[in-house]
Amino acid sequence: MEDWKLKPARDLGLPLGQRLRSVRRESGLIEGLAHRAWWVVLRSYLGLYHRLTISGIAHVPDRPPFVLVANHSSHLDAMVLAASMNRRLRDHVFPIAAGDTFFETPLLTAFAAYVLNALPLWRRNCGPHALAELRQRLVGEPCAFILFPEGTRSRDGCIAAFKPGLGMIVADTAVPVVPCYLAGAFESLPADRRWPHWHKITLSIGEPLVFESAKNDRAGWLEIARTTEAAVRRLGGETA
Repeated sequence: MEDWKLKPARDLGLPLGQRLRSVRRESGLIEGLAHRAWWVVLRSYLGLYHRLTISGIAHVPDRPPFVLVANHSSHLDAMVLAASMNRRLRDHVFPIAAGDTFFETPLLTAFAAYVLNALPLWRRNCGPHALAELRQRLVGEPCAFILFPEGTRSRDGCIAAFKPGLGMIVADTAVPVVPCYLAGAFESLPADRRWPHWHKITLSIGEPLVFESAKNDRAGWLEIARTTEAAVRRLGGETA
């Protein structure tokens, strides 16, 4: 039998504001209760108002680590992907959100951290150090990320080229990357609207990809981006 050791939380000792904005943040009692309440409301809303339909849910791994990636055209995207997850994964799934959008004010920061369980990625300083922190967390503990490799929401509903940041997180690891395609989210809440309106949303989930043999360099990162983008496009009915 292995000796049991108490491990302090990675965010232990951080001031509250810094803790909520840290990629080391761990869920506690308050976050867990907030997630549970939010997911009940969110699942009901998506099911009743948008008639959410999910196919391929069996492709999602039973346990972390893994990364869900999808096309990005709406603020509803992360919510749909999170709502599709098993309840057991609730506190272990972290949408990667734009820090300059969701973590700029105390109110938005509290909502993103306590309710969405999001981790910030600051687009103005999205360098190797920030992505290395996410990579370290992903492979070092049982968690899952929701990531949109386009980097920003589409303004016309079309998929843009995937950026190599995904590769910097998963290259040369056994972490599964699960491609997903969202249809209807752009029509429900495009970037130029503040409030959603009714439109059916469909989520298609594909077979996981593993990039264990991909080199952790720029060539490997770009190949991972191209391969994942092609998988997402195929789920949407586009030719690879």
